[in-house]
Amino acid sequence: MAYNGAIVPLVTPLDAGGAVSESSVDTLIGSLGDEVTALMPTLSTGEGWKLSPDQWSAMVAATGKHSRGLPVLAGIQLPTTDEVIERARLAVDLGVDAIVVTTPYGVDVTQDAIFEHFRRIREAIGVGIFLYNEEAVSGNRIELDTLLRICELPGIVGIKESSGDAAFTTAMTQAGTGIPVFEGWENLLVDVRGVAGFIGPLVNLEPGLVTAALADPTRERQDAINAACEEYGLFTDEWYRPLKAELVRRGVIETDLVVPESVVPA
Repeated sequence: MAYNGAIVPLVTPLDAGGAVSESSVDTLIGSLGDEVTALMPTLSTGEGWKLSPDQWSAMVAATGKHSRGLPVLAGIQLPTTDEVIERARLAVDLGVDAIVVTTPYGVDVTQDAIFEHFRRIREAIGVGIFLYNEEAVSGNRIELDTLLRICELPGIVGIKESSGDAAFTTAMTQAGTGIPVFEGWENLLVDVRGVAGFIGPLVNLEPGLVTAALADPTRERQDAINAACEEYGLFTDEWYRPLKAELVRRGVIETDLVVPESVVPA
């Protein structure tokens, strides 16, 4: 399918014991109404790089169970290609529609290694792949020429473009790949051209506001989005903390607990 519109990178709701709260996942997805086009659990807003394997599996399974017919695009944030492939096979078993994958971790990762990473994943996995271009978790980003090479692989279904560079994002949308590009930063929505949609934490709280801005990207709508992000603390380094706190305040999820760093395997 062709992805577009507002895709929500879901927070990972936890119960008081630190396990994924299935009931909160259900309520969260229900709170979004018909304003979103797909669900993206276990990515950065879902603390994907911190989740234990059990938490990751539980969150993806709960999202699929309560998806209300929306596509499920499972985030995978793991350091190496082999780890991503292993986790992606589990995602396929859980019935996801696509996986969302970062580059391999490390500041010294070459662009050729990045291409090879996605080529190997493509060969191993049968579902669609979303490219996630970011730097905060992986320590590197995909250069334009490399992105274009990767887009020539079969089965690439979208790009979450979180470089924070509006000119780079616009260059990608104008490259003629036919692959939808999604802006990943709320504050850049009116500065990019030709994006198919948006993927960012604000969609958990204000999907209607984001959808309206996509349809009519005026400076006034951008100002409203920026104000909402400031109000909810989404421009902070640990944006998922105040995001969860606001969802608790609204009665959408049961706790504002976050995943401790200690669950990540050494």
